[in-house]
Amino acid sequence: MKIEIDRDGCIGCGLCAEICPEVFRIAEDGLSTVIDGANGSDEKIADAADACPVSVIHLN
Repeated sequence: MKIEIDRDGCIGCGLCAEICPEVFRIAEDGLSTVIDGANGSDEKIADAADACPVSVIHLN
C-alpha cells in the first residue's frame, strides 16, 4: 500500500499518529509524515486515513 499525505492541507492534529504510530508521526514542522520503512497493518492505516479531519491521507 502506498501512503501519500497532502502536507499542504495537513493541520497537524496528530490523530493519524495516535491511531497508527507505527506508520505516522508528527514531524518537527508540526505536520504529519510517514515514517521511513514503516510497516503497519492495512486496517490501522485505513482507520487513520478515515479519521483524518481534513482528508489529506491518500491510500493507493
